[in-house]
Amino acid sequence: MDVVRRVHVVPLGCEYDRILEPVRDQRADLVYLLEDEAGETPTYREDLRADLESVVPEVRTRRCDLGDVYAVLGEVTTLAARHADDRVYVNVSGAGTIPAIGATIACMDVSTDATAYYVEPEGYAHDGTAEPATSGAADVAELPSYPIDSPTADQVAIMGFLAEPAAWDGFADGRTAPPKKSDLIEFARDEELSFVADRTPPADRPSGEDKGAFRVLDAHVLDPLTEDGYVTVESIGRRRVVELTERGENAYRAFRHKLEYGET
Repeated sequence: MDVVRRVHVVPLGCEYDRILEPVRDQRADLVYLLEDEAGETPTYREDLRADLESVVPEVRTRRCDLGDVYAVLGEVTTLAARHADDRVYVNVSGAGTIPAIGATIACMDVSTDATAYYVEPEGYAHDGTAEPATSGAADVAELPSYPIDSPTADQVAIMGFLAEPAAWDGFADGRTAPPKKSDLIEFARDEELSFVADRTPPADRPSGEDKGAFRVLDAHVLDPLTEDGYVTVESIGRRRVVELTERGENAYRAFRHKLEYGET
């Protein structure tokens, strides 16, 4: 029988009690500390880690750009997918506003089975550099969740293809121009993406001329991605080329864990 673990994910900022107390009170089995890639390390950080290790069987540290909403979002969704069979709790009060936004949005994703919680401090007394920014943990409140739909695994795979020009070689005859729709269909067939997995091109025409595959690509991938502002589809001469937008690049960063873990 598999053991369900209590896993806490904590963006690590200038806090101490707001990180330690919920982990201790809820008897966490595993804690992930998301530590800023370039941030200043407070002098009390080692003491916090020692206290955590005294009450938690396992503490892991992962580097993350806490100043980037999408980096935090992607890290939390990845960890939640990795621990899909466990109970995942995310502390959104450990590192300030930007990490809190990224972590909260991650918990709202319908494919992410994680619960966000906020720790109310007992007092605000310090600047956070030499001492923690707050003291005490007066209350721990589970945050309400308003489900949002994230891109499907097929849509993320297509965005990943669009994000990597090096992958176009072989699909676009060595061109550096954006891929055509037929290139995306060929890529989808090679990768056995679900939206084309059950389709067989008509025997009397090449796969690139399978109009049914174009309709399926539009309905299941490109139309939703276009509506969300993740891709653009434009006519260049006789070609319909597809490009990833900046918003799409951020969405790919946030949800690319689905290529490894699939839908959860």
